[in-house]
Amino acid sequence: MNRARDAAVGSGFGAWPLHGIDPKFLPLLVTVALFVAMAGAGGVLYPGFLSPQVFLNLLIDNAFLCIAAVGLTFVILTGGIDLSVGAVIAFTTVLLASLVEHGGWHPLAAIALALALGTAFGAGMGALIERFRLQPFVVTLAGMFLARGASTLISVDSIGITHPLYTQIAYLRIPLGGGTALSAGAVIALLTVAAGIALAHCSRFGRTVYAIGGNAQSAVLMGLPVASTLVRVYALSGFCAALAGVVCTFYMLSGYSLHALGLELDAIAAVVIGGTLLAGGTGYVAGTLVGVLILGLIQTLIVFEGTLSSWWTRIAIGVLLFVFCLLQRLFERSRMKRGTFR
Repeated sequence: MNRARDAAVGSGFGAWPLHGIDPKFLPLLVTVALFVAMAGAGGVLYPGFLSPQVFLNLLIDNAFLCIAAVGLTFVILTGGIDLSVGAVIAFTTVLLASLVEHGGWHPLAAIALALALGTAFGAGMGALIERFRLQPFVVTLAGMFLARGASTLISVDSIGITHPLYTQIAYLRIPLGGGTALSAGAVIALLTVAAGIALAHCSRFGRTVYAIGGNAQSAVLMGLPVASTLVRVYALSGFCAALAGVVCTFYMLSGYSLHALGLELDAIAAVVIGGTLLAGGTGYVAGTLVGVLILGLIQTLIVFEGTLSSWWTRIAIGVLLFVFCLLQRLFERSRMKRGTFR
């Protein structure tokens, strides 16, 4: 029970001091330090790398990944997993493109329907996991096949989106001064991160999520609404995946059943590199944002290098993921030795 309590206060309510630093912040600090070191190395090696617009482009190009990763952060905080997010993004893009271009729907009505369907799909998977005690890996894997197959049924070919409202949003740039600007998708991603931080650290739902990840049985004994929270966590992940699909259509101006292929793995990598423990109970939405930026930074470094294959991006992400998994294991052992979980 104490572990669940400690996990709950890990959401921002309470602290376990370690030489003036809460040990729960250590994974996040490592992530931020890595990002700063990589950015500094890029600035030394490549002229113009530290340009403000280069860093803003990290968010512009990875906005839909960031949104999906925010929802996945809550799932992983409970000790679960959601493999369906990439397929839900693809389904959303195809559905929106089909409704707007072939069905004559107004984009706002189509977006509202897509968000509702994504939320309901996630809630359905959460209900199966909670009601029948099924493994999240198996349920969300089935959801991945279902969503990807449904998107193929709607259309095998790519559907371009030419609606004026869509093109206006796609090409909209919000000036920040100094010749820099952000896209509408990047702004939506930042708002999603801000909402995720508030939900995780300033709500009962967030505290329950951390407690479930710490110890679900103890959370039940504490009187927390574990069952309903699990369903809502997967509903949130489904909503974020659908919202990421909407942003993807702004970025691509098309719907395609092969969009976001393998993105669920990138999202998981971003969450883990961002400092969220795969075992659940510890992690921060802000860390997920930094994790996404690190993945984007790797891609940008390879582009600036100019001589490396794009496959080196996958290799670098794999190495980072492996290192962070080892660090997580060492971090858990260190916390247990210090008596954080008693």
